This record gives sequence, C-alpha cells and structure tokens, in this order.
Amino acid sequence: MSKQSFVYVTYIKTTPEKLWAALTDPAMMKKYWFGAFAETDWKPGSAWSLRFEDGRIADAGTILEAEPGKRLVIRWRNEWSEEIKAEGWSRCTMTLELYQGIMKLTVHHELEGDGKKFIEAVSGGWPRILSNLKSLLETGSVAYETKA
Repeated sequence: MSKQSFVYVTYIKTTPEKLWAALTDPAMMKKYWFGAFAETDWKPGSAWSLRFEDGRIADAGTILEAEPGKRLVIRWRNEWSEEIKAEGWSRCTMTLELYQGIMKLTVHHELEGDGKKFIEAVSGGWPRILSNLKSLLETGSVAYETKA
C-alpha cells in the first residue's frame, strides 16, 4: 500500500525572510491559521505543538529539520481527534524556493502509517491556511476570517 499524502504548491510575492517569519512566528501564524499558533524553538530535535486559540493542543510533534528561508520538516500527530490521532504520525515538509523573483512554497504532508482520515483533514485545512498566508503576505489581510 502506498503512503497517503497531500501536496500543495503556491507562489507568493514575498521574500524568503518574510515567508520564513510567517511560517515560524506565533503572532503571525495566528493571523492566517485561524487563531492557532506553534510553540517551539524551531531547532531540530525540539518539541513542537500547534495550539488552538484557547490554548488546547491541536497537534504535536518534533522539529526534524529547520533551515531558515529554505526548508522546514516536522514530525506531526493530531492530538484533538482520537480517530485521527489513532492513525499515528505524519511528516510535513515545507520547501521554500525563490522562483522568478517570488517564493514557491511546497507543502508535502505524508502519513507514516495506514489510514486516510488525517490526510483528508489536512487536505481540507492546508488550502485555506495557505490561501490566508498568501493573502496576508501580499495584501496585509487574510482571505478567510472564520475559525477553523
């Protein structure tokens, strides 16, 4: 059986530094991630958690790689849905590349084990989150205001 995965590519008119900051700064994340934010020091081997606006843990894991402006890899598991959590760990790789003067952001989220509910969930979430990120960096406001 092949691994379940989701890939999303977007192009954002910004710099590598601004895109990296948006991906790693909790205050910036809250703006485009529907109030959620990450807690970590962004160093390989460090614990990582994504928290809802009220402080509950949505997802948790470990930073596997962090190369500012270029690449971020997180071992990731859902923590708020028992059904999705039971599917186990995933790996999220974010690749940042300069492409014809703008940034190409590729998000590849792959489930380590069997199942598909986690990938179905991120397949619905990532496009909205990344649309918000793109809009925020290019216009100063997000595309979607509703909570996740």
